[in-house]
Amino acid sequence: MKSSVYIVLTFILSVFVFFAVPVVVSAAEGGGKGYFKALPQIAENPENPVTKDKVELGMLLYLDPRLSKSGFISCNSCHNLSTGGVDNLPTSIGHGWHIGPRNAPTVFNAAVLKTQFWDGRAKDVEEQAKGPILNPGEMAATEELVLKRLRSIPEYRKAFKKVFPGEKKPLSYDNVANAIGAFERTLLTPSRFDKYLLGEEDALTSREKRGLNTFISKGCVGCHNGVGIGGASLQRFDYGTDQGRFEVTKNEADRKVFRVPTLRNVELTYPYFHDGSVWSLKEAVMIMGEKQLGLKLKKKEVADITAFLKALSGQMPEMTIPQLPLSTRHTPRPDVSIEAGK
Repeated sequence: MKSSVYIVLTFILSVFVFFAVPVVVSAAEGGGKGYFKALPQIAENPENPVTKDKVELGMLLYLDPRLSKSGFISCNSCHNLSTGGVDNLPTSIGHGWHIGPRNAPTVFNAAVLKTQFWDGRAKDVEEQAKGPILNPGEMAATEELVLKRLRSIPEYRKAFKKVFPGEKKPLSYDNVANAIGAFERTLLTPSRFDKYLLGEEDALTSREKRGLNTFISKGCVGCHNGVGIGGASLQRFDYGTDQGRFEVTKNEADRKVFRVPTLRNVELTYPYFHDGSVWSLKEAVMIMGEKQLGLKLKKKEVADITAFLKALSGQMPEMTIPQLPLSTRHTPRPDVSIEAGK
């Protein structure tokens, strides 16, 4: 019993010290670099090796609206590669103009995060890729429809056979997700902050460094850290009516618990929060200070933190938009019908 009490008290004290004592960043401490990690070139997955051919196939599938029931919605519809990997809507529009319940997270750098979706219900981008395609409120397809359409197109049959050699059924729903996942693992956006982390001191301006110092000393770094500058933990955020992870687990401890979002490219991924209710980055910073840290940040502190956050906007991958293979007379036609009650 004493041992248990000691462990609990030690934990409470450590948390108190971490959040209550300001952390002053100095050159001697590496400018706060110990809290973060620079992006890799590719977010590798040993269970799904990234190859050139697999990435090219994944890009085709990511852009192909024929993965949806209507033939109108693609992965890129909600996670637009031209707009920061999001759709810049409060919540996304799905099949039959269904308005989704949550804001679309960015696809850029998603592969370095520990979990996927706001409620963390998918372990990686491969598992995540399977969900929206089959969700009746999003792309509204079925595995059978997706495979029937792809198998009706000779170019896709050939590509899957090449990318997944030796498999009895290379064109499978799992491999659709594996190809999309491999493509997403290349969607990394190194920023000036990464250069700073790698030793280029002049990569950040004095104001951005001041914002980084404030970001750390006020406690933002407690959740927004690591390579994703977020995305490594699930935290309670009592904001709005969404019950968060509770809707998945039905565990009371998960009520209003959400995956911490990445802050990379946050300048581009408005509107903010799981409900997309806040359009101003400065306002989002102020709300997080009040809700999560119990602080009313000063105007200058908000401005400095915002300046640092804008330094997280990265270089987008260069890519050429491919021409999708043509449908054939055997390809199931688009279906825009809506089932009763949907």
